[in-house]
Amino acid sequence: MKKSIERFCNREREFVYKFKVGSQCLELKVPLKFPVQENASHLHGRLMLLHSLPCFIEKDLKEALSQFIEEESLRDYDRDAEASLEAVKSGEVDLHQLASSWAKAYAETTLEHARPEEPSWDEDFADVYHDLIHSPASETLLNLEHNYFVSISELIGERDVELKKLRERQGIEMEKVMQELGKSLTDQDVNSLAAQHFESQQDLENKWSNELKQSTAIQKQEYQEWVIKLHQDLKNPNNSSLSEEIKVQPSQFRESVEANGRIYEEQRKLEESFTIHLGAQLKTMHNLRLLRADMLDFCKHKRNHRSGVKLHRLQTALSLYSTSLCGLVLLVDNRINSYSGIKRDFATVCQECTDFHFPRIEEQLEVVQQVVLYARTQRRSKLKESHDSGNRNGGSDDKAKNADRNYLNILPGEFYITRHSNLSEIHVAFHLCVDDNVKSGNITARDPAIMGLRNILKVCCTHDITTISIPLLLVHDMSEEMTIPWCLRRAELVFKCVKGFMMEMASWDGGISRTVQFLVPQSISEEMFYQLSNMLPQIFRVSSTLTLTSKH
Repeated sequence: MKKSIERFCNREREFVYKFKVGSQCLELKVPLKFPVQENASHLHGRLMLLHSLPCFIEKDLKEALSQFIEEESLRDYDRDAEASLEAVKSGEVDLHQLASSWAKAYAETTLEHARPEEPSWDEDFADVYHDLIHSPASETLLNLEHNYFVSISELIGERDVELKKLRERQGIEMEKVMQELGKSLTDQDVNSLAAQHFESQQDLENKWSNELKQSTAIQKQEYQEWVIKLHQDLKNPNNSSLSEEIKVQPSQFRESVEANGRIYEEQRKLEESFTIHLGAQLKTMHNLRLLRADMLDFCKHKRNHRSGVKLHRLQTALSLYSTSLCGLVLLVDNRINSYSGIKRDFATVCQECTDFHFPRIEEQLEVVQQVVLYARTQRRSKLKESHDSGNRNGGSDDKAKNADRNYLNILPGEFYITRHSNLSEIHVAFHLCVDDNVKSGNITARDPAIMGLRNILKVCCTHDITTISIPLLLVHDMSEEMTIPWCLRRAELVFKCVKGFMMEMASWDGGISRTVQFLVPQSISEEMFYQLSNMLPQIFRVSSTLTLTSKH
């Protein structure tokens, strides 16, 4: 049967078209290979251009060409079918095997014969949680989560104390060794002791890491099982023990507040809010906020007893499975890990509370690394193809060398995303890669960091993230070279670029009201903050207030 099919492949036939130009009768002959892979409209356009054919035959030629291709293709299909039937009649093809193949193909491609999809545990748990968090049991859920948070925080506190004691003990031992250096001990002895200290620290950190991992896994399993059971009990109105299950237990919450309320003392925040309208014809209202705050303040679970803290956590939980998510932009280096800088601080905050809905931050980063490895492999092969085809330039060579040297690193302007349900006010974190160039004062609107912000806003449009927090100066900490003129230039650039991106967003999502929070570091002065606050309404179109007076 395959041999009969091959006979009709790559067969050449001649397409003949006759037409008159004045008194002359002309004939166009074109050889075509069947089956025709090219689109008939594209082929028709090429014939008109190649042979300089008159425009008045364009429509007729197109109809004749399409009819010729269709008729010849049908003839080939008929010949193919006849050859297949002859193969079945002659016994060349097993009739039962052919019938089984047809039955299987029909069952797999027809919906009524397809097997129902198996329910996903994550989807079922998400639906159950969404129902409970919007029910009277919401306060019970939050209190249970807080109790788990306190338990993990105590475990982390014990770990920190034990690590501190180990380092102090090792410091004393190293001082004694250094005093004997050159007398009874040599450099090799010092190096040997340093290696022992490092190994001891690694062993202790691995021990606590495994213990934390095990504790969070147990908490997650217990929490999910309890949520499922509570949801089932809520469906049974005759359950007398239901009131006990959703009974609020605030004693431990108050105790933890009194014990740990001094740990996270908020620094004085400065905040300005604006309402703007963007768009040429169809205007969309957006909310802008300028804050002097630390990025991680939106992630930490605050243990102080100020009003509104629990409401923030409740709002985050209510919108976890909704179309109004909250995001945050973190500026990171090109390595995908959680070992240094703000990445380590962010990972520490994530570890303080068990995530009951998404994988741990370490597991998500491992997935990101695999995706980056695949992307780098694809990019490297494309660069090699372009290089081999003679398209040589210095930029491509530099990119290829960069990809070879840092195979698991990302480039400035690229970002990866992590999902969270255990943070205070955000659901999604965008880890935007930046380099030292952001500290210079000569970046433009085409800088990778700015283009990264544009792509992040595009992801926000396509994935229902309606609140996004952005570092206005593209830095998390101030340094000496960041003078007042530097801050003003940088803020003006980011304001104008974000305004352009937001106007572009209207074409992406049809114009949805959003909240954009611009954050500046805590170390910035109040005078500088209010200069930036005065700049914002000059760049954006701020809605003016109307004063209504009654006529007497």
